[in-house]
Amino acid sequence: MDKKLRIDLQKVPKHVAIIMDGNGRWAKSKGMSRVFGHKHALTAVRESVESAAQIGVKAITLYAFSTENWKRPKLEVDALMQLLINSLKKELPTFKKNEVLVNAIGNIDNLPSKAQKALREVISLTKENSKIILTLALSYGSREEIVNAIQNISKKVVNKELSAKEIDEKIINNHLYTFNLPDVDLMIRTSGEHRISNFLLWQMAYAELYFTEILWPDFRKEHFYDAIIDYQNRERRFGKTSEQITE
Repeated sequence: MDKKLRIDLQKVPKHVAIIMDGNGRWAKSKGMSRVFGHKHALTAVRESVESAAQIGVKAITLYAFSTENWKRPKLEVDALMQLLINSLKKELPTFKKNEVLVNAIGNIDNLPSKAQKALREVISLTKENSKIILTLALSYGSREEIVNAIQNISKKVVNKELSAKEIDEKIINNHLYTFNLPDVDLMIRTSGEHRISNFLLWQMAYAELYFTEILWPDFRKEHFYDAIIDYQNRERRFGKTSEQITE
């Protein structure tokens, strides 16, 4: 039976976040360099985004490059930045076909100028699309994001634009990179690792976490659907009892 047919389209998560892990190990298993693994991960990205759009997910956020990733060997970092540029240009027709609005979060100013330019162009060319928001987390770290939010809120308090008593969850949300996105409902991490790795810590407060042994370059539509089906089989209580949920 097609796994897609097992999905309840009335209970699809609004926002799915993915930690795309395992490119290096996948490449090593084939006797190749880590860069080889990164280059062969694009199919997994395309299939995940297309699958999400087809079943009605409104937002999908991919952890593409963390603040910690800058510590990797320069050769790998340079290759990743060039891959980002090439992929954005190559995938533009697919984004248009699937009505994908491209978004980016993180310290984008840290990216090479050519990568920033390619990113701005794709964001501009897809801004009218409305089926699904694809957010690329680039030079992103959740702790840094939260620190930035606190600093910006503090400035407003000092300038008397905001009082300390007015600070609530909504105010904090509005100062995060993801102010225009719903909270994460489902987080998927590939390659068998069981960590959140400084990714959307505030936004994943009530997210369901799904871990799979599949290495990211091997991740396909059926694996994405497995995660959605698993999500739909869970009881999301948000602090309530099971009885309260069913009332």
